[in-house]
Amino acid sequence: MTLRINEIFYSIQGESSYAGRPCVFVRLTGCNLRCSYCDTRYAYEEGGVMEINHIFEQISPMACRLVEITGGEPLVQEKTPILVEGLLEDGYEVLLETNGTQDISRVDDRCVKVVDLKCPSSGMSDHTDMENLNRLSVRDEIKFVLGTRGDYEYARKILGYMESRSILIGSVNFSPVFGQLEPETLAEWILADHLACRLHLQLHKYIWGPDARGV
Repeated sequence: MTLRINEIFYSIQGESSYAGRPCVFVRLTGCNLRCSYCDTRYAYEEGGVMEINHIFEQISPMACRLVEITGGEPLVQEKTPILVEGLLEDGYEVLLETNGTQDISRVDDRCVKVVDLKCPSSGMSDHTDMENLNRLSVRDEIKFVLGTRGDYEYARKILGYMESRSILIGSVNFSPVFGQLEPETLAEWILADHLACRLHLQLHKYIWGPDARGV
């Protein structure tokens, strides 16, 4: 059983409520979106086929029990949920970062799904499967990558919908597009509106720079 893998590496988790923790990243090849600010365009096509047991062999020597499956968009590959389940059965803590266009109910409930809900400036917001909001559990997270005030208002509207439906999740993360929206500006908006969210910076970009790969 195989998956197409772009890269596997050990680094510091830069995103979500898990930011700052050492983590093994398994980046899968392929994505069904083309976001305007995408920083992993190399994962659209680059990569090679790898047996799932070989993926485990790559992960094990890194001696880290937190693993994130990312992309690209990992759920465009049919066998990704099998990899997630295998890691969970082997005792790993597993995060899955997904772009919100794929049905997350395909993934084991023990996995923490970090769903990136695309905002208008991405150019891809119309592709979001909004039913995923009803598939979230209290351990899952959502992320909004914000480039403009319009993006912020779009995210606020979704949070209002979630509140009206009593949808409870682990964390709501607001992330400014690196180099486009100043974190200070986003912080001011959040404070002014008393939003119950986390200001989320891409920690790895501040440590190693915005163009580094495999870190």
